[in-house]
Formats: sequence, C-alpha cells, structure tokens
Amino acid sequence: MKLAIQPLYVFSLACLLLTSACNAETEWRALSPENTVLMTLPQGKVVIELAPQFSPSHVQQFSKLVKEGHYDGNKFYRVIDGFVAQGGPEDGSAKDKAVPILKIEGEWTTDKKWSFTKVQDNDLFAEQTGFKDGFAIAHNPSEKAAWLTHCPGTIAMARGNEADSASSHFYIPNGQALRYLDRIMTIFGRVVFGMEHVQAIRRTSVIEGQPAVDSRDFTPIVSMQMMSDVPKEQQILIEVENTETTAFTERLVKRRKRDNPFFYKKPLPVLDVCQVPLKTRLVK
Repeated sequence: MKLAIQPLYVFSLACLLLTSACNAETEWRALSPENTVLMTLPQGKVVIELAPQFSPSHVQQFSKLVKEGHYDGNKFYRVIDGFVAQGGPEDGSAKDKAVPILKIEGEWTTDKKWSFTKVQDNDLFAEQTGFKDGFAIAHNPSEKAAWLTHCPGTIAMARGNEADSASSHFYIPNGQALRYLDRIMTIFGRVVFGMEHVQAIRRTSVIEGQPAVDSRDFTPIVSMQMMSDVPKEQQILIEVENTETTAFTERLVKRRKRDNPFFYKKPLPVLDVCQVPLKTRLVK
C-alpha cells in the first residue's frame, strides 16, 4: 500500500534541507485587512494593527466606532511632546456620551504552557519582557500575569480616574516609552505604518510664555476606516516581522551583544523591549 505524502511533511523536510529557505517563508507575517485600521491625517496615512487576542472588548468597540464613522472629523486635542497624541470626540458631546463604558483589559493570566519570545529578564518594570504576536509585552511569572507595554507607537484607550471608565478617546505615545502606565491602561493596537505622520500631529501643549494653541489649529482626523472597508485599489497591505521565529530570536541576541565595531566601548548586555524595532514592509 502506498502512503500519501502530505504537503506539511514535504514542507518540514524542505525546512530541514534548506533552512534559509524555510526561514524566508516564515520571516514575515501578513496583516489581515479585517484587523487593521487606516487613519487618514492631513499629513498622510497611518496604519494600525489591532490586538483582539489581548484586548478583545476594546478592539471590538473601537472597530465598531470606526465603521460607524465615529472618529471622522474628530481632533487630536491633547498632544504633548515626548508624551502622547490623544484624540476623540468633544468631551460631554452627544457623540461622546453615546459610547458604552469599557472594563479595563490591562493584563491577562498566564500558566506554564504560555509562551513568548523573551527579550530580557529583570526589566525595570517587570520580571521579564518579550514579544508575543508582534507586540511588546511584559511578564511576571510570580504573579502569572502578562501585559502589553507602552512602547512608542502603541495605541491605548484613555480613561478617567476609575479603572473601568474608558470609552472612545485614544492616545498614541509619541516619545519615550510610558512604561509607568503599563497594566493600568488598555493597549489595544500599534502603529505599523506612518508613524512619521503621528509625530507630525500639532502639539497642543506650549511652554510657559507662549500663547495657547487655538483649538481650530488642532490636527483633525480626516477619516478612519477598517482596511477591509477601503476599496482594494486603495488598501495599504502590510507585512510585519514574525516574532515567533528562530531568526528573530537570533536577532535579539545580536542586538543585545552589540558586536558591531562601532561600539568600541561595549554597553552592558541590556535590551529594552521598546528599543527593538520590528521590520515592516508593503505587500507588492
């Protein structure tokens, strides 16, 4: 009796014989148009990857609001250099009041089977840091808890003093990593394309002695659309580096060692998870 050779077996065998070819196949992860958002600003396009595997309720509400045109015409009203660009409907407006309040999704429970690509032990804010599904995370095994980290370019939901008070106002860190906000805010996505346009959003906070910025000069959100709702010829399709590969782990090791001759004095072998830029490319 002949045994049928399954495609997966053939692929696995090819990986053993041609490791470089196998790595090339798995180096990139394509983003689904159903899970990405296209934000149009006056200065250009921004693509946001959502994280329903970590913050399902926030992603569901944000996606629904995007589809309803909730953010179209809103402005970035709180933009502080080196901190965040925050936008949403006018406080107290009918549009603002109509949005349901969300329970915080600041962390999740882990067990012994849970895995991720580790970057560093004994991080300043956590016992471990690393990547999961392309997102920077922190992990405390002693608490069996993990969470997304406030690296520049992440997108999170603003809230009041109460933990469960977020609705539709969101912010994007535009400077340093805001790790002190980890676990007490809900991160639900990250910018994967067009971060330079986020950095170009008009600052609304001025230094002492300068006149206040007129609200009419705040940067508007021209539109927000789920990428799947954008006409195909106008879609921006993105592939991002796969953080679950051996090649990525090896890149982390090299980045930590800093073996480049430029470093004639070697820094300590410390690697901040927010200082690991992930590769991104446009799909042709």
